[in-house]
Amino acid sequence: MDDPKGTSRRTFIKLATATTLVAGASPNLLAATSTHLIESHEQQTPPASPNDRIRIATIGVGGQGTSDTNAALRRPAGSTDVSPIGPGVEVVATADLYDGRLTRAQEIWGKQLITTRDYRELLARPDVDAVIVATPDHWHMQVAVDAMKAGKDVYLEKPMVQSLEQGRVLIDTARATNRILQVGSQRVSSIVYQKARELYNSGAIGELNLVEAWWNRNNPQGAWQYTVPPDASAQTVDWDRFLGKTTKLPFDPIRFFRWRNYRDYGTGVAGDLFVHLFSGLHFVLSSHGPIRIMSTGGLRYWKDGRDVPDVMLGVYEYPKSATHPGFNLSLKVNFADGGGGEEGFRFVGSEGVMTIGRGVTITRKPLTKEPGLSTNTFPKTMQDAIQKEYRVKYPENLKELNATREEVYLAPPGYSDQVDHLANFLDAVHTRKPVVEDASFGFRAAGPALATNLSYFNGRSYEWDPEEVKIKT
Repeated sequence: MDDPKGTSRRTFIKLATATTLVAGASPNLLAATSTHLIESHEQQTPPASPNDRIRIATIGVGGQGTSDTNAALRRPAGSTDVSPIGPGVEVVATADLYDGRLTRAQEIWGKQLITTRDYRELLARPDVDAVIVATPDHWHMQVAVDAMKAGKDVYLEKPMVQSLEQGRVLIDTARATNRILQVGSQRVSSIVYQKARELYNSGAIGELNLVEAWWNRNNPQGAWQYTVPPDASAQTVDWDRFLGKTTKLPFDPIRFFRWRNYRDYGTGVAGDLFVHLFSGLHFVLSSHGPIRIMSTGGLRYWKDGRDVPDVMLGVYEYPKSATHPGFNLSLKVNFADGGGGEEGFRFVGSEGVMTIGRGVTITRKPLTKEPGLSTNTFPKTMQDAIQKEYRVKYPENLKELNATREEVYLAPPGYSDQVDHLANFLDAVHTRKPVVEDASFGFRAAGPALATNLSYFNGRSYEWDPEEVKIKT
């Protein structure tokens, strides 16, 4: 929601405070629950005159590219409004290798839209200020480098790169060309994750020792079983351009439309989803990454020709830093979760647990100060004496002993961190201020995800350098 005064982009408003009974507990065992609403004021680009609009082009208008473009225009998903004009933003051109998507782009954003199979034609246009790059992963680096060298600012979908050696190329190109590069892991702009960061830094859960994260799915689309259009052919798809420098193969519509299933073009579970979890974690903790990486998993359910796992678990060790004493991280993705599918984070500290989902929940059940007794194997008279002495030293206080306090912070209905993330990028394009997820941050999230793949496929763990973003040799 827009801030009518323009004075604040994000505020946290207390919605209610209540004290309730724990279900099934006796009346003297209380749980205090505070619920707060996180109110969003979307980031705004400065007011633009009709001649001062940011003109964008989208390269790759599949599901993600279309969603990103609509978010840049501040339009809800599924909107049938064909107006190409958003607040200070105009989409002028798109590129895609499937003709049907170019047709659809004009249906969504207007017949005046320039369309092409060759993204380089868009980069040569003087009426394009910035590009959204939502191609398959194996094209990320090349398209982004070409765009920055052509003088365009870039919103680059995650993962930033497909291989570790590509990261420095993008970082160096962004610096050399002085272009804006925003990596598309939107949790970095989320008001939910900003609240989590604020709570963590305030000491809400004490000393961190473990983080658990998961992203489970139980539907074919979530497992990348994307629909193949009936007109897919060597005539409607630019197959050779899609292959690029990968192995030359005969036209295969499955590999083209379900490219995430193949190592030649994608980065598997880790590149698609672990990278989101890394970026969110690193933002909340101001961390640069782990020092040890290992993974396991397998192809358990979707045996459809893919060469990447559908179940993956990663275990990581994070070093001591200014914000935490070191901790362990576990990540899990399951594409055949019969429980319904869910995603979230659980930060475990010495004084509480912080859970991130649609909102942030802080749960505290303080450790008791009394050590407890284990006297049942002692003679009865001795038990009684020990118990009497113990209760003098530790007076019984069931309320304090069993109380669980919970604070919940919820994002408002309909909130979109994707819109906020695109808004941050567009604001940077207009003002030349830094973005929240530049190439260095994006590489620190992508690097451990790519190393997770290496651990899985090579069957070994790796020592990791989070500062240089590389495997230690």
